[in-house]
Amino acid sequence: MSMPATSFSAGPKASAIVVMGVCGSGKSTVASALADALQLRMLDGDDLHEPLSIDKMRSGIPLEDADRLPWLDRVGSYLAAADAQSPRGRIVACSALKRAYRDRIRRICPAVCFVFLDGEPELIRQRMAQRVGHYMHTGLLASQLQALERPQADEADVISLDIALPLPRLVALSISGLGASPATG
Repeated sequence: MSMPATSFSAGPKASAIVVMGVCGSGKSTVASALADALQLRMLDGDDLHEPLSIDKMRSGIPLEDADRLPWLDRVGSYLAAADAQSPRGRIVACSALKRAYRDRIRRICPAVCFVFLDGEPELIRQRMAQRVGHYMHTGLLASQLQALERPQADEADVISLDIALPLPRLVALSISGLGASPATG
């Protein structure tokens, strides 16, 4: 699946970024590398889940909207909050699988931009099988792929990237698409 990066209308210095995609797409890895490059504070959205939701996923039970909506509110609030530790902005690795989920984050943090990591299900399965110590049950990939609503053209604040690209290229394309520039000094 070769997907070109698509640009969007967000201005330079995007300060609220969600790196999104299904489990195993590399959200945390890309978000961390992007945060380093831009000197932004990064949080894995998994850290904002309630313990009960983590227990469900660990047991192979897909989350329902009742589980996700308060979590999405916490993601949006985290992104919208400014503090001395993150004067340039924040990045969250968050699945944001459905348009309604992205819209919920947008309502709380209107300046948010999304980097969508997309790829072939088999590559994602391979990556998940290689992960050690992650609570996300590999059986949940099918439910995430089923729930996924790929961003549409009218979601102008999203860039889509192919996860088959090497990490440095994903970071470079993200920076370019965000209209940002790597931090210096």
